[in-house]
Amino acid sequence: MKSYKRILSCIAAVGIMTSLTACGKKNTDTANQGQGEQNSQAAAKNVTVRFLNFKPEAAPVYEEIAKAYKDETGNTLIVETAANNTYEQTLSAKMSTPEAPVIFQINGPRGYANWRDYCLDLTDSDIYNHLIDKTAAVSSNGMAYGIPYAVEGYGIIYNDEIIQRYFALENRSTDFVSMDEVDSFEELKALVEDMQANKDALGIKGVFASTSLKSGDDWRWTTHLANIPIAREFTDNNIDLTGEGVKKLNFGYSENYRNIFDLYLNNSTVDRKMLGSKITDESMAEFALGECAMVQNGSWAWSQISSVQGNTVSEENIKMMPIYMGLEGEQNQGLCIGTENYLCINSAAKPEEQQAAKDFLFWLYSSETGKEMVVNKLGFIAPFDTFTDSEKPSDPLSREVLRWMDKENVQTIPWSFTVFPSQTFKNDFGAALLQYAQGSRDWDYVTERVKSSWDTESSML
Repeated sequence: MKSYKRILSCIAAVGIMTSLTACGKKNTDTANQGQGEQNSQAAAKNVTVRFLNFKPEAAPVYEEIAKAYKDETGNTLIVETAANNTYEQTLSAKMSTPEAPVIFQINGPRGYANWRDYCLDLTDSDIYNHLIDKTAAVSSNGMAYGIPYAVEGYGIIYNDEIIQRYFALENRSTDFVSMDEVDSFEELKALVEDMQANKDALGIKGVFASTSLKSGDDWRWTTHLANIPIAREFTDNNIDLTGEGVKKLNFGYSENYRNIFDLYLNNSTVDRKMLGSKITDESMAEFALGECAMVQNGSWAWSQISSVQGNTVSEENIKMMPIYMGLEGEQNQGLCIGTENYLCINSAAKPEEQQAAKDFLFWLYSSETGKEMVVNKLGFIAPFDTFTDSEKPSDPLSREVLRWMDKENVQTIPWSFTVFPSQTFKNDFGAALLQYAQGSRDWDYVTERVKSSWDTESSML
């Protein structure tokens, strides 16, 4: 796990690193496993803590966590979950009410800029003290205000059983015998298009799951997919992601984005003109039921796959590969690995609520019960030294992220979408993508819409 720890320690203080090289050393302090050493302040008892969760797919697990926490400590955790793409609005609405969350989340420096007045200094907390690398926190003037709670990764998930079925075809037009040979867009395109031509023989409706373009459910394309060409543009131009340079976007790798987006659209289970009503859950169900061979998503998606009634994809056949789009040097490209979400404690909450929140967070990431939930239910790769090497996530997608993190000479793609200017920008991007998919607009329109919306939204920051 040497590479795993190295990457954990390289998440920059603002969570928007441009490189995963020249990393810091791991904090060698370790916690007494399962003992949950207490903060210097007395632990709060019989206190209710409200937690506003960012991830809808994790909501059922947090309900389990709340019950377990109540059983073990007697304290009450109330978990509320914002709908997709409504977290900022929900948080804004909640903060001015008696039901304001004590624990909430921000998406890095941009989130901290919005919520600094409500972010408690956490440098005296156990959860911060056991962070593997302190620079991973969102900090200001030497004080930590946001704690990263997981490292995640995303790419193209594929069903290896279907891939092996394809490799066994006698009339295929490619010579690939292993997915390790597919390390560029050109090779991915050849593989996908031949698989699509042989979809009946493979027993699938299409190679890729449907591209969810329903408004509010297009985040896989407007953030995750867009991150790759935009991160490359920032790197090429030596943009300081904490400075004013991020307010201008040339979208110089627009055609590379189009390469992979077209591959998704044209080799899918669903006609591209029908994608305006498709949501991510449907895409993941198509994959789980064996109707397709590939879907773009991340390490958090195993619960979505495994919970589908009639799921036919076994754990050993769940694999992940990088998203290739024809960028120079992509043969050495890895998955997109990083974090966008940080835990904060409400500085306007009562002192006993703040302490109870600190106690809960440390319980979650240090107690045997909490760690089991984090690893096996939430599927998080946690950046805390309270976890031993043997306490790694067991789900197949997290194992795939770890496998790619341990590869030598592979460049992980950083998560630069944390500096995307606003949700409005993403909504504009998604609307343009839908128009393109349905044939009412050309790609030049998409490119110009992305650039103009970025400029407009950035000017308001």
